[in-house]
Amino acid sequence: KILLILGFLSTLAVIALIAVAVTQNKPLPRNIKYGIVLDAGSSHTNLYVYEWPAEKENDTGVVQQVEVCKVEGPGISGYSHATEKAGPSLAQCLRQAEEVIPSKQHQETPVYLGATAGMRLLSLENKSAADKVLSSVEKTLRSAPFNFQGARIISGQEEGAYGWITINYLLGSFKQVLYQRQSGWTKLLHSLKSISETSGALDLGGASTQITFVPNEHSSESPENLLYFRLYGKDYRVYTHSFLCYGKDQALQQKLARDLQASTSNSSLLDSCFHQGYQRTINISDLFKNPCTSAKKKQFPFSQLYIQGEGDYQKCRRNIQKLFNKTNCPYSSCSFNGIYLPPLQGDFGAFSAFYFVMNFLNLTSEQSPIALDKVASAIESFCARPWHEVKTAYHQIKEKYLSEYCFSGAYILSLLENGYEFTEKNWQRIHFLGKIGSSDAGWTLGYMLNLTNMIPAEEPAVPPLSYGSYVGLMVLCSLVLASVLLFAWLLFHKPKCLQKGIV
Repeated sequence: KILLILGFLSTLAVIALIAVAVTQNKPLPRNIKYGIVLDAGSSHTNLYVYEWPAEKENDTGVVQQVEVCKVEGPGISGYSHATEKAGPSLAQCLRQAEEVIPSKQHQETPVYLGATAGMRLLSLENKSAADKVLSSVEKTLRSAPFNFQGARIISGQEEGAYGWITINYLLGSFKQVLYQRQSGWTKLLHSLKSISETSGALDLGGASTQITFVPNEHSSESPENLLYFRLYGKDYRVYTHSFLCYGKDQALQQKLARDLQASTSNSSLLDSCFHQGYQRTINISDLFKNPCTSAKKKQFPFSQLYIQGEGDYQKCRRNIQKLFNKTNCPYSSCSFNGIYLPPLQGDFGAFSAFYFVMNFLNLTSEQSPIALDKVASAIESFCARPWHEVKTAYHQIKEKYLSEYCFSGAYILSLLENGYEFTEKNWQRIHFLGKIGSSDAGWTLGYMLNLTNMIPAEEPAVPPLSYGSYVGLMVLCSLVLASVLLFAWLLFHKPKCLQKGIV
């Protein structure tokens, strides 16, 4: 009987030890939340799906991109003459998001659409059409199984500021511990400055461009260009400005309108920013239809403009520089058009079209940034190539985009050098970024990060026992097991004197 009791107790103690250990140490359930942001740009719309743990750190969610879908067709501002088609154009990407996000979480997943400079321009040009486009978009988003939170035109300041948040989040400036897990791109972090500082953000779209950074000095000049953020328990004072009409597409339209005005009423225009041998025909009415060029409109004795390329980079740069008015500055320092710009500070991440254009031109080396004079030389060489040669070498690229890389490259250098006054000395501090880790550089991730401040934090999943209780139970079970084994050993290995006494 004693043996049966000992065996039972030892078995019970072993089972208890194993059960407590397994229960306490089994993986905790992942409590993941999802969010959707649509970036409705001037040339196209992208849908991004983000996820973050429900239990947040310092009141800001740890957001990661898990999916991106490019909407087919133009940006929503391109539907100004068929506004009812703007919303349905998003349907395919919304269905893709449904597949990525677990169906039981569809109803709680917030979806936001932010429209940028294309819609800002449409709203200035035709507010009624802009409102109808947004109404069509809202109708489609409400019909999706997600929690619709809004579709609106975001300001240029917001676009710049959220882009700055994205860049610094991805580069680890806010919270180093979040990025030590991302081993694939740590080399890029080492090439940048100390993560205790922040990076500036340079964003270039089709219709606008933004510059955003934390200035060193606390100037009271131009307070309308300052924003304040609190992220991960820290306050940030950020300078930001958005230049509407200075995205690469609208800058080209501005240049063409200026060149046409300077011409001698001739319907044929030699353009130094297009490759030699390239030809394009554009309608005069299309050139002057939006607010970026409408002020330059005048009567012409022809309805179409015939453009012929001549591939002269230096002449192209001189023409582009006329877009930046540097004559009047009411502040201590300016970028262009009389806009306040504090002294440039720190490293800058340049993304969106900055990255796409420079990457096409093989000028985005992450290991060691290419010197400014070599960048200019590479763009000059590309512009000098005849069109037939370029078209053959890059036959897979759409002709419209391919034909504009010469202009875009020259424009980027003009904007950075002449507009923002980057020099050979601080050019090395610009890093052209497309993706960092699995996330795209852009304003949407920063937007999602900021919005998670408004999502209540949930209690994290915890083990069933506290650490003290777990240790106590393990010790108790171990003592019971040890006592049983000791008793059994004593029972079968009694000293002879005890055995005689018992007899």
